[in-house]
Amino acid sequence: MLRIAVPSKGRIHKPALNLLERSGIELRDGGGSLITKTKDPEVEVLFARARDIPEYVQEGASDLGITGLDMVRESGARVEILLELNFGHAEMFVAVPENSEIRGIEDLRGKKIATEFPNIVRKFFEERGIPVEIVEVSGACEMTPYIGIADAIADLSSSGTTMKIHKLRTVERIMKTTAVLIGNERSVKEKGEIVSRILMSIEGVQRAEGMRYLMVNVPEESLEEVKKILPGASGPTVMRVEAERPMLAVHAVIHQDEIYRVIGKLKKIGGKDILVVPIERMIP
Repeated sequence: MLRIAVPSKGRIHKPALNLLERSGIELRDGGGSLITKTKDPEVEVLFARARDIPEYVQEGASDLGITGLDMVRESGARVEILLELNFGHAEMFVAVPENSEIRGIEDLRGKKIATEFPNIVRKFFEERGIPVEIVEVSGACEMTPYIGIADAIADLSSSGTTMKIHKLRTVERIMKTTAVLIGNERSVKEKGEIVSRILMSIEGVQRAEGMRYLMVNVPEESLEEVKKILPGASGPTVMRVEAERPMLAVHAVIHQDEIYRVIGKLKKIGGKDILVVPIERMIP
């Protein structure tokens, strides 16, 4: 049995479950229990706080885990980062009130910085030789400068909206973060076959995101032009069509943003019977 830890709530809870489901690891009872069986009899899901997942994976309470890179670095847990995931993107900033006299990180010498990530922030300033006082908080970090708790904050922002609402100004970026799939060092070795299977499936789902499978019938004499329009993942697939006029069926994988442009070009060279379908997975 292989156990995957997933955040029980927060910004990556739903995307993590969605990714697992699309990868073939679907919860049996909707995820109402702390430990939930999946439709894969060899896999179960453990729900936990995102902050606790790196330690759970390190200690072997869970073989794999999905959490933020920021949580992994904050914990200092000895885990393997197996894969960066296509969600949970954010940046950690040092920020101050808009009317603050602090303009750069040098101005923060001896100042108080409120954060939920004391280890990351402490290391950041120590590496730059800037002494600061860390004030650890567990939420509402953006309010601390206004109630006299701190001079600045170090917090995550995915869109900048929260900082604008609270009239905060960025002083320095500490790190970029994203959701990651992590693994217990021992489990990755001892359960390598099932870990590899899960990795392949998740990578296949991620590789297919934003991609579309396009099929079109074109005149045989237009093939060279079609190849220029549809390079595909490894070149377009070409098949002969049984028709009165010599026709070819061409299949290719392209990004969804290119669909409108490509279809226009194909129509100009005689393309017809065009089909565009989503792709669930792309396995190289």
